[in-house]
Amino acid sequence: MDFSVRKIVVTLEQIFHDGGPPPAAPRLRAAAMAIVRNPFAGRYELDLQQAMDALKPLGLDLTDRLVATLGGDVARIDGYGKGAVVGTAGELEHGALWHVPGGYAMRDRLGQALAIVPSAKKVGGFGARLDVPIGHINAAYVRSHFDGMEVGVPDGPRPDEIVYILAMTCGPRIHSRMGGLDAHQISKMDGLR
Repeated sequence: MDFSVRKIVVTLEQIFHDGGPPPAAPRLRAAAMAIVRNPFAGRYELDLQQAMDALKPLGLDLTDRLVATLGGDVARIDGYGKGAVVGTAGELEHGALWHVPGGYAMRDRLGQALAIVPSAKKVGGFGARLDVPIGHINAAYVRSHFDGMEVGVPDGPRPDEIVYILAMTCGPRIHSRMGGLDAHQISKMDGLR
């Protein structure tokens, strides 16, 4: 499968406050995006699952870029999410190809990461934006890490391309105070609580 990369974009946000007192250290939120050729554009393919293997190296590459962008210390990374924007000659299922290669790449590099990797995908035109959902890496019920990061690239996807996206964070939302399970209370190690 030819998912040749046209461009990779990595973006970093440093959040110093959100209308209240600044925290001791800024919250970090980063995304890595790859614009790739869609080998299925313009046609229907019954068996897509085989193509996930071809995307595994890209998942690891984007994950490594994110870890480096966030300072290189995987112990600090506690939130993640993924997404895809499929060009208009493709279909939503071409974005779903990213579930395994994107999600498992982050789990591989982060070590113990038990929670499902939140995901979003859509078909969109040139410059389309996507809100990538983010959750805690070890427990889906940790409310302080429910978040989203709006991302996109101005010159993609072209109709025959896909933008594959990974996102990671260091720390909870600034001024999180919605209660529920805190990260230090994770105990079941089942990916939920």
